[in-house]
This record gives sequence, structure tokens and C-alpha cells, in this order.
Amino acid sequence: MGTLYYGDNLDILKRYIKDECVDLVYLDPPFNSAQNYNAFFHEKDGTDATSQIRAFEDTWHWDIETKKAYDAVTEQPGKVSDVMQAFYTFLGGNDMMAYLTMMSSRLVELRRVLKPTGSLYLHCDPTASHYLKILCDAIFEKNSFRNEITWKRTTAHSDANRYGSNTDTILFYSKSETWTWNQLYLDHDEKYLARFRQKDSDGRFWQDDNLSAKGLSGGGYNYSYKGISGYWRCPLETMQELDKSGRLHFTKAGGIRIKRYLDENKGNPVQALWTDIPPINSQASERLGYPTQKPVALLERIVKISSNPGDVVLDPFCGCGTTIDAAEKLGRKWIGIDITQLATSLIKNRLRDTYGDKIEIITIGEPTTPNEASVLAEQDKYQFQWWALGLVGARPVEQKKGADHGIDGKILFRDDPEAAKPEQIIIQVKGGKTGVKDVRDLRGVLDREKAAIGILISLQPPTGPMETEAASAGFYEHKTNKQKFPRLQLLTVKELMDGKGIERPTSAASLDETFKKAPKSKKKDTEQTELGV
Repeated sequence: MGTLYYGDNLDILKRYIKDECVDLVYLDPPFNSAQNYNAFFHEKDGTDATSQIRAFEDTWHWDIETKKAYDAVTEQPGKVSDVMQAFYTFLGGNDMMAYLTMMSSRLVELRRVLKPTGSLYLHCDPTASHYLKILCDAIFEKNSFRNEITWKRTTAHSDANRYGSNTDTILFYSKSETWTWNQLYLDHDEKYLARFRQKDSDGRFWQDDNLSAKGLSGGGYNYSYKGISGYWRCPLETMQELDKSGRLHFTKAGGIRIKRYLDENKGNPVQALWTDIPPINSQASERLGYPTQKPVALLERIVKISSNPGDVVLDPFCGCGTTIDAAEKLGRKWIGIDITQLATSLIKNRLRDTYGDKIEIITIGEPTTPNEASVLAEQDKYQFQWWALGLVGARPVEQKKGADHGIDGKILFRDDPEAAKPEQIIIQVKGGKTGVKDVRDLRGVLDREKAAIGILISLQPPTGPMETEAASAGFYEHKTNKQKFPRLQLLTVKELMDGKGIERPTSAASLDETFKKAPKSKKKDTEQTELGV
């Protein structure tokens, strides 16, 4: 169970999230790497779809609004103000300064919402990690820094005239000197396991270890045991107890060693260098096509170590929802925030694919009435489109400047198992006035694309001539069961919000291939043991 917020995370944190109510924060903000990321939606056969949609622009610019935000941060006396002013003296008014300004106000809020036993993990790369650490030291205090975790995010990387850049940094801070910590262990490698070659009569494997204190700093105990004199690591009483419990190994050379049993070895405690969690490759079952998607095993490790079942996990830049997925799987409550309707739609699809339709998702910030939808359409055309497409389970297509192909979204389905490509339902979303010309234009696109069905989603109800024009498009006939569906359909936002849907093939024979499906969840693992990753 969790809550998904649509909007600017700074505004959401201030308006909705109370003081000291969150146990764990993980954030993976844009890295200011000065590049655009595109979300790719893959067809079932593995080829890239011809359309893309820009998920976000990973660049922050120094402008008058950013300067106002900087002034607001530095007007409050304290270490954060001092650090930000020092950054400005060194960096000046550039894009890196804009990025740090954006991060400073949000990190202050994130510290506020953390419980005294809470922790924060900030995922970043070398572009800004050193600046962010100084900033976090000012916000959380230097003695709240716990670790700089290095994650090997990819295999060997070829970068011209420098070392291959294949790692990310995760900064780990606690709010106080007492924080939630559940130690996890990794399995030993085969070379280490091979040392346990000896076997007791009860089938337990063991290796022997030194009991001699010779050369050991701090001294030992000098005595004779069963005729064997030595300088031992333990007193005589302990030696007797070890012998009584069958823990001593008397060697052929006349020595005494202790048995270390394999089944008593928990493994290696997780260290600050993480090389055992691979990135999401092109063939990974969890790959959803979101540009900065992280492997769920990475977030499961963090959630297990720094929270307990029933705790609240917050991700203020939740993207495609990997943190939320991990929290749900491990029995935590969660809060996700994202500024794009594309992300919130993708997250809801992911969670329902993984955990079924019964999963409880509270959504705040999205329109709940047609009037609110109208306001969103006026504020941001593309966010309105993404939200409306989410109502019918469609994926967006890229909107290129100067190129309007008459398609805002698509739904893909396959009604003929032998067909080389899936059928298309193409969708247009209109936030303003609509007329019969819009229906004629959509019919032209429908014919041009050889699509099965066309949908016009509008805020205003269709006129009589619009309905007549739509009816003249005829019907699409299912290739297998011969069911017929109106080829051109007119739907209003109000109808969709009231539960009306597209008239379309929905049988088992008409497999929906619109989005790459997230894998079904296995039984929730709430035990504090490490996954086999």
C-alpha cells in the first residue's frame, strides 16, 4: 500500500508530508549530465518502437527563477546558507549552481520528514557527487555521514583518453546517531567454500583454524592441554569447553586447532563496494524502457538494510517506480513523487502487472474531476495528454516540434497469433474545442496508419455531426472470433473518469502489447536476508 503524488516534489513535500514520518529516503535525481534521456517502449519481438517520448531533460539552467530559489536558501542563516554562498563564489551563476540550488531546498525538506532513526540514500554520479556530499554534510551534519557506496553500474566501459566510467556513488546519511540497521550478508565465493573440505560424522563441513597465540599482539595463555604445551588464544576453561563440544581438531603433527563450521558462517557482511548487482541489460525481464531505471535488487538491498516491515519508504524522484516496487515486495509502506504524468502512469501499470489489480494505490495531484482536467490542459498540454492516455492504458508517442502526425498515443494488441506485427489503436487527445474536422482528420490518420481502431479523447462532448462522421468509418472485425468494434470512437474525459472504456478486443486471444510487462511478484520476502543477486 502506498501513495503516489503527481507534482513538483518540493511543493509536495511542503504541502503533504509531515515532520518525522518517514523511515527511509532513497533519491536518484537527475545528475546534471547535460543530456536528454528518452524513454523507449519496446515491441514484443524486441525491436525498438519507432516512436519515443522524452521523459525529462536532465539539465538545470541558471535563470531568474533559479536565482530567486538561491536567494531563498541563502537568506536563512546557517551552514546550508554558508555552503551555498561558497559554491556560488566558486562556481558562479552556471547550470551546476542551478542544480545544487534545486537539490539544496529538497534535501532540507527530506531531512525534515525523516524520523530520528531514519536514513537517506542519495544516488549520484561523479558529475556532482563531490558537491552533493559537501551539501549533505551541511544539512545532515558531518557526523551523520555513514558511507559512500560505490556501485559498479556497468561492465567495462570504453572512454577515450581516460579510465572507463562505470560506477555510481550512493551517499548514505542518517538523521541521528541511532539509525535502523539490519546487517545483510553475501554468500562466499566458490574458492572460499572449497576450504571447508573436512566433514564430521553428522555431515557438517568444517575447516580448522589457528588456536596458537604465538606472535599475536595482546598476548595469550601458556599451559599444557592433554600433553600438548603451547601459548594459546583462550584460557584453559575455554579450551575444555571447546573439547567437550567437539570443536577441537588434534593434528597428526601434535597440535591443536579449532573447527570452524560452514553452517555457522553467515557470509560476508555487505561492504561499501557493490559489484554483485548487475545493471539492467537489454534482455532483463524487469526492463521497462525507462531511461534511468535501476535494478530492483539494488533497491531491495537498501530497503532491507535500512528499514523494517511496516516502515515508510519515500522516493521523491520515483521515475518508473523501482523503489516503490522494492518497498511493496518487502512489506513496507511507500510514498512516491514524480513531476511527469508519464512516470505516474508507468508506475501504476508496473505495480498492477506485478501485484495484480487488488494492490491499493492512492494517487494525489492528478485530476479527479473534468474541471481539474481542464485546468491541467491549460497549464501543460503534454502532461494532460499523458494523463488522458493513462486513463485508457495507452503509451505516448514522441511529439517532435514542427511534426504533427496526428497520433498522441497507441495501444497495441495481437488478435492473430500468426501476424508479423500487432494491431494498433491510435489515439488523439484534445484539450480545446473539437469539431467534425477533427474526426475527419483522425479518420485520415487511421487509414494512413492502417490501424484497427481510432480514438478521439476530448474535454468537450461530441456534436451530432462528429458522431455521424465517426459512425461512417464502419467497424473493425476481430480476425479470430469475428467480433465487431466501432472503428472510430469518440470519448470524453468525463466518460473515462466515470468508468467507460474503449470498445476493443479484450479476450485472451487479444494479448495487449502496449507496454512491456513487469514480471509477476513472487511471495513477499520480509526476512532480513540477502537476495541471491
